[in-house]
Amino acid sequence: MRAASRPSSGFLLILGLLLLWEISARSGWVDSPNWPPLSTVLAALGHDTWSGELPVLIGGTLWRMAAGLAFGGVAGVATGLLFATLPIASRLLGPTVELIRPIPIPAVIPPLVLFLGLDNTMKVTVVALTVFFPVLTNTVQGVRAVEADALAMGRTFGIGALRRAWNIVLPASLPYILAGFRVALALALVVTVVAEMIAGEQGVGHYLVMMQFAGRAPEMYATVLVLAVLGYALNRGFLAMERRTIHWYFALGRQSD
Repeated sequence: MRAASRPSSGFLLILGLLLLWEISARSGWVDSPNWPPLSTVLAALGHDTWSGELPVLIGGTLWRMAAGLAFGGVAGVATGLLFATLPIASRLLGPTVELIRPIPIPAVIPPLVLFLGLDNTMKVTVVALTVFFPVLTNTVQGVRAVEADALAMGRTFGIGALRRAWNIVLPASLPYILAGFRVALALALVVTVVAEMIAGEQGVGHYLVMMQFAGRAPEMYATVLVLAVLGYALNRGFLAMERRTIHWYFALGRQSD
């Protein structure tokens, strides 16, 4: 019963904080033109949504995020399988990966702007680089966690290396891979918005910066609220997909946050 009540309790806390926001602005606790009441923010959100401006911006941001997630995720899984199954690949490419991994993503954007310009190609590349590393790390861990008996049985039945990787290693590693994708999903949204804020004239990130420069606080806060709800919805949707995809994993008693 306590586990079932956690979501409702969390939502009550959020509602309480939103109510506090409204009261603090209306009562003058925070006396600033840059702290509008929540009702004003919601009105601005409704106007921008009804006009169609915000849905178009959100659609563009989601498209860039999804493209980067797909490219970076596929590359991460493929490289992880290669590293875990061919030690020579890990020895040759591992140092390069470890050298690039710690570089902050915002530091990568200016060089990519010089090479790729300000269009979608640059933003998708930035997101793909962000997604690549957590998916790669989790894939390697997942492959290494595959039971040796399962691999030995595959060899006994004469299954080739590629078929073993596809039919045994990949399914057994799927919980780890999906965990990497879940981490990468949140990072992908953040990095997409940051890339839009730094470079280009598209997406929610650029709109957010423009509202700040224009001093339009209600629209700015409305955009932040949209991003918060969007991130939560993406996470919950991914969790639902994960439970359906690897239902056998959760049936064995594993839990997901």
